[in-house]
Amino acid sequence: MDDKVYLVLASGDVFEGTSIGAKGEAVGEVVFTTAMAGYLETITDPSYYGQIVVQTFPLIGNVGVIPEDFESSGIRLKGYIVRELCEYPSNFRCKGRLGDFLKEQGVIGIQGIDTRHLTKIVRERGVMNGIITSSPKLTAAQKKALAEYSVKGAVQATSCKKRYVVPAEGEKKFKVALLDYGSKSNIERELVKRGCEITVFPSSAKAEEVIAGGFDGIMLTNGPGDPAENTFEIEQVKKMMGAGVPVFGICLGHQLMALAQGAKTVKLKYGHRGGNQPAKEVGTERIYVTSQNHGYAVDGDTLPKDKGRVSFVNANDGTCEGIEYTCCNAFSVQFHPEACAGPLDTQFLFDRFISRMEEK
Repeated sequence: MDDKVYLVLASGDVFEGTSIGAKGEAVGEVVFTTAMAGYLETITDPSYYGQIVVQTFPLIGNVGVIPEDFESSGIRLKGYIVRELCEYPSNFRCKGRLGDFLKEQGVIGIQGIDTRHLTKIVRERGVMNGIITSSPKLTAAQKKALAEYSVKGAVQATSCKKRYVVPAEGEKKFKVALLDYGSKSNIERELVKRGCEITVFPSSAKAEEVIAGGFDGIMLTNGPGDPAENTFEIEQVKKMMGAGVPVFGICLGHQLMALAQGAKTVKLKYGHRGGNQPAKEVGTERIYVTSQNHGYAVDGDTLPKDKGRVSFVNANDGTCEGIEYTCCNAFSVQFHPEACAGPLDTQFLFDRFISRMEEK
């Protein structure tokens, strides 16, 4: 029988469950995702760095572990919460059980709790810290750790350390610089299959180094944490946006671009995480179903009018989901057009990026 463990929230709410994955204790920011598929993409998405992730779909692990579906080389989240973990996966590509993979990756998790009730707490009170531990009564040290925890240095922790090149599939048509802020692998896949040779740069790369490479376009990727914390990266993004080549930003890349042009970002009450977020294209009645994973958003009202305009908004809460820049050859979206286990409605944005490089 699995060991009894507890999730204790900063609000004082306590959930009793059983241990999955590695043994030990985990403190993190508790967030939930409403995605009904793609748990492998979720747990390997670097954007969840420092967070304890709640899956609202009740049964997780039914297709096991499929490395081909990973979005990075490992798991960056702090903890994992599910209603029920499938012990006997069934899929022709399955390479093992999810519980074993969590254990190998050192991820501490809990199952058997009411994830619906937990999600309602986070929705009503907002994102909060939590701790997965062996006792429902916290020590003074645990209470201190729970109260003081915050996600810091996330981009630097998840970005690659050295530049490398990913060859194009088939004929090489374009050279693209990709700034890795905690990138999902499918961004690379979408570009290379369109004939792009990608040079991946760490977040520590200087704009001058990127611009000197003679690239046809620049991709700014997703990543974790508070976007405003990345002051060095924001300054480099500002220089790259002024280089004259097409720039495409996704998620954190979108936020860094807005900050570089004078806009501000805000932390959302509980974020947008899931595979069914509606994004409305401004100026049309068209709504796209999108995959999203972010706890911060650009405040569209703070974007200087001479820099650009909001191009997409979230149909649920009206927050900024995209920007079309008029001051330079650049555009960005908050959602994930590359989503592997998600809707494919917005993959055309990669083609739009390709078209801009063709016109350059």
